[in-house]
Amino acid sequence: MTLTLYNTLTRQKEPFEPVESGKVRMYCCGITVYDYCHLGHARTCIVWDTARRYLQWRGYDVNYVQNFTDIDDKILNRARQEGTSMEDISERFIQAYFEDMARLNVKEADAYPRATHTLDGIKRLIYELEQKGYAYPASGDVYYAVRRFQQYGKLSGRKLEDLQAGASGRVDVVDSEDSIKKDPFDFALWKASKPGEPAWQSPWGAGRPGWHIECSAMIRDNLGETIDIHTGGSDLIFPHHENEIAQSEAVTGQPLARYWLHTGMVKVGGEKMSKSLGNFITIRDLLDRPTDPMAVRLFILQAQYRKPLDFTDEAIEAATNGWQTLKDGLLFGHHYGKQLTWNTSSSTPHSPLPTPHSQRFQNAVDDDFNFAEGLAILFEIAKELRRQGNILVHEGKIETPSQELQQQWYTLVELAQVLGLEAQPEEAIEESVGGLSEAEIEDLIQQRTEARKAKNFEMSDRIRDALKAQGITLIDQPGGVTRWHRN
Repeated sequence: MTLTLYNTLTRQKEPFEPVESGKVRMYCCGITVYDYCHLGHARTCIVWDTARRYLQWRGYDVNYVQNFTDIDDKILNRARQEGTSMEDISERFIQAYFEDMARLNVKEADAYPRATHTLDGIKRLIYELEQKGYAYPASGDVYYAVRRFQQYGKLSGRKLEDLQAGASGRVDVVDSEDSIKKDPFDFALWKASKPGEPAWQSPWGAGRPGWHIECSAMIRDNLGETIDIHTGGSDLIFPHHENEIAQSEAVTGQPLARYWLHTGMVKVGGEKMSKSLGNFITIRDLLDRPTDPMAVRLFILQAQYRKPLDFTDEAIEAATNGWQTLKDGLLFGHHYGKQLTWNTSSSTPHSPLPTPHSQRFQNAVDDDFNFAEGLAILFEIAKELRRQGNILVHEGKIETPSQELQQQWYTLVELAQVLGLEAQPEEAIEESVGGLSEAEIEDLIQQRTEARKAKNFEMSDRIRDALKAQGITLIDQPGGVTRWHRN
């Protein structure tokens, strides 16, 4: 099956054909670093991290770039409130971003350009827009002449007559700004410096770049004039991504991106997430409850990425239970591989050939990154492995050939890693048996067996109860044999 993607630009699914065969240039609009990341950021970062992983699994060489906006009114306002600098605020929350994403198992991008590191590219792009008649200076500012770009509105589907004046994104519209624009629809490319604010020299005077021009310049500097996939949240379609297209394509004459992909908004209890409603949830708040990071990934990937996602305690609880099922399957080889005489020395089990499960997984996810359908196949494998584990514990033998089970486990681990879902065996041992090794468990079982032979049932029950309290269930079988398993 061919990979197809829903392209916001054309409003339909299209076969994926990169500019250069076998290679993907992918850009994700990142965060403005003035606060801790919230659930909306979690969804965006997890979805596009997973899309990148999937493309790599499909054999593409992916160059993935995600930016940081580190010049912004919100950053400056927070710096004033805390009596510190824009740089200090940016560095603090960039570091917090990496901490949060590491916990969610989001792989680092290939590059993280920042607005402050891209000033030469920004000024070059503004200069070229001015030379081509798409930009004009006004009182130290520089504005983009929206009506000069005939295709303006092609991404969002909006028409100029329907738009509100002053839709420049991050900047509060003030009368003085409107008075110096040639047209109320025009937006700022460069803003003249204000007292007490950071500023950089430019041909138009001291100032700082507007929000939209940053991404156009960072894409051009890091990935070239036309990229394959441009992603971000659906709230960025207008005006941010619309303005990126206008800026970049006016200069290059080439499409900025072949495919525009957007994640849906995140709601909390059916309402838009906001601090004023008291339902604003940061990633670290959620994980520190505690909530298993893998349950958060699962919760996000179980939904169609373009649709709104409603966060509720019940939804997270369901995802946590679902993760336990997958986790049991992912740990099957570590728990039972030795008993089944597998060689599990490889740190990363890998299926040497496509399997029926992996082919079904690819067919599912090839349909516009349908991770939810792909997850259904993972659950199918995990539930079967868990069933076989229960049979092995209770009966000491299995119905399915050992090598067939090993292949299923390898497939499950591989496909789960494509989705960024990983379970660590040492973590499971610590959680399940309180740090007891298998040898220590066997020793306690032997002590219990000897106590039973001596008719010291009080001691026998005490050992059983102690193991049970640490997640170990004992199963006494005919012939004096005792089997055990971790709950």
